Amino acid sequence: MPLIEIEHLTKDYGHNRGIFDVSFSIEKGEVYGYLGPNGAGKTSTIRHIMGFSRPQKGHSLVNGLNSWEHASEIQKNLGYLPGEIALPESLTGNQFIKMMAELRGITDMTHTKNLIRKFELDPAGSLKRMSLGMKRKLAIVTAFMHDPAVLVLDEPTSGLDPIMQALFIEFIKEEKEKGKTILISSHIFSEIDATCDKISIIKDGRLISSFVADDLRHNEIKTFKIEFKTEESFNRFDREGKAHEKWEALSLTPHKHQALLRIHDNDINAFISFIADYEVKFFSEIKFTLEDYFMKFYDRRNIQAAGGAEPDAVYPNQ
Repeated sequence: MPLIEIEHLTKDYGHNRGIFDVSFSIEKGEVYGYLGPNGAGKTSTIRHIMGFSRPQKGHSLVNGLNSWEHASEIQKNLGYLPGEIALPESLTGNQFIKMMAELRGITDMTHTKNLIRKFELDPAGSLKRMSLGMKRKLAIVTAFMHDPAVLVLDEPTSGLDPIMQALFIEFIKEEKEKGKTILISSHIFSEIDATCDKISIIKDGRLISSFVADDLRHNEIKTFKIEFKTEESFNRFDREGKAHEKWEALSLTPHKHQALLRIHDNDINAFISFIADYEVKFFSEIKFTLEDYFMKFYDRRNIQAAGGAEPDAVYPNQ
């Protein structure tokens, strides 16, 4: 049974805002990426998982419990990191940590102190005067301080500097090794790509693609750029090679003597044998990234302008 299960979740706020028929599930020990820009519906989904909002249709379950009906019980063993940090400004960081520890019944603060050291948090000052980055560190510490089995993280590295972002990603990998079940909502491709087993992309409140991350990373269809040394070689390839049955010419750039090709792994050797008779300046693979795949749905023109391949070569389940 999945630890987090979303089925046909719908909340219509009007004016095409909300989430519409969203369904996905997260198995025990998985890190699940929920990818989309601001306003796509990520936080609305998370608010339903946390039991903060009641769906109009569908439901969300955590450990088999309905999020709306059993929110307080679910949150006992769930760590939540909100996208927007709102803290009681009358407290210091230490007072806030103490308050959260008391609410969670934590008496041994060893784990909490380790988190404070790891994220270089200085909790002594007033929350009112804390920087955004320091508030984010405090939110991370309090989300993880009770060592929860399930974690729901909304834009977790927002406000952190690059060094702390990298540290947080390594920390998530460590938590995954411990068997934690983690949902990461983000618009940062590197964060999702580095940590997640499965990924869903949301646009305008609707899921538009869900896939296993390794299917994208290890796709058998590759894109290569080749540049010929001479115009004669390029023109010859234009006549003889671009229409070959074992590869596809995505584009030709005559003034640069370049071609962009799509080739299956099984046909690479055949292509190399074919092209050995040509005068070639270079032949290199263009790595296909999560960002490339994402932009397929959000702005195809950006890919074309950058000289990249159309990402239809990747076939995760949509």
